[in-house]
Amino acid sequence: MLGIEEIEKIIPHRHPFLLIDRLEELLPGVRAVGCKAVSYDEYFFRGHFPKEPVMPGVLVIEALAQTGAAAILSMEENKGKTAYFGGIRSAKFRRRVVPGDLLRLEVELIKQKGPVGIGKAVASVDGEIAAEAELVFAVE
Repeated sequence: MLGIEEIEKIIPHRHPFLLIDRLEELLPGVRAVGCKAVSYDEYFFRGHFPKEPVMPGVLVIEALAQTGAAAILSMEENKGKTAYFGGIRSAKFRRRVVPGDLLRLEVELIKQKGPVGIGKAVASVDGEIAAEAELVFAVE
């Protein structure tokens, strides 16, 4: 299991935009599984929405992208590089993510050609899918 300090050695994201609390599984170039404990203190809940806090779907996708970035950037040849979004395909949101949820983030790299690739991403809470998408990335 990797904590925040170890994650920060792999990906460039930092507080308040680091959206992974830990990585439970990391197979460089293959797969990563992470978690985000969603708390009432998250900065985005002040405005989204004050009386009914919901984690923005775009941030759920970003948390998945950061998890996938850990898988690709942990490869020896990609250390010190950055993974950028190239696209988001077939994104679907199935459940709200709210304070108190433990968001499980799973990304499997399904295709890569040179610096460009695709990751199959699924975010879930208590076994229920919250969001899923194919994330296209480019490493530079």
